[in-house]
Amino acid sequence: MAFILGKKIEMTQVFQDDNVVPVTKIEAGPCWVTQIKTTEKDKYEAIQIGLGLQKKINKPLGGHLKNLPEQVKTQNRWLREFRVSGSDLKVGDQINVDIFQKGEKVKIIGTSKGKGFQGGVKRHGFAGATKSHGTKHALREPGSIGATAPQRVFKGMRMAGRMGGEQTTALNLEIIDIQPEKNIILVKGAVPGMRGSLLEIKSI
Repeated sequence: MAFILGKKIEMTQVFQDDNVVPVTKIEAGPCWVTQIKTTEKDKYEAIQIGLGLQKKINKPLGGHLKNLPEQVKTQNRWLREFRVSGSDLKVGDQINVDIFQKGEKVKIIGTSKGKGFQGGVKRHGFAGATKSHGTKHALREPGSIGATAPQRVFKGMRMAGRMGGEQTTALNLEIIDIQPEKNIILVKGAVPGMRGSLLEIKSI
């Protein structure tokens, strides 16, 4: 399984056979392997990699990255694990964007944009009340939320509340183009998160 960490840059578009294709531009890598987890020591197999410039390294992080070359220790702002078994990677190895191929399908994990406290119409797609004469101020109200028999509001009732800021996964996204010299991946469609946010990219 191929995997890498990336940073969302922007959405743009490219032409393919006279068709306009919306794509997301992602700066992926270079990432450095910071830890190898094994079944004997950690009870599971995984590879931890890092991405992003870290201006200052504190002592706990410095101890964790002690086996890395000095020139790359500051390039591990984000650390993420990927469950992988039987990999040949070692601590200090570099992972670049060329591990993927054009046309390959990937899934991308990110944190969705936070939208603050929102009502039921925006948060859950409620239709709201009719806009006919006499409705007055009830257009976007949630309506009745109670139940007669238990005389309470059921858990999980769709109501107003905090929206966004959650881990979101986009599946089956096609890689439209790869630019290894710039560490850029162009992925068809939209991916979760705001510009500059961290993305986990995995092959399917």
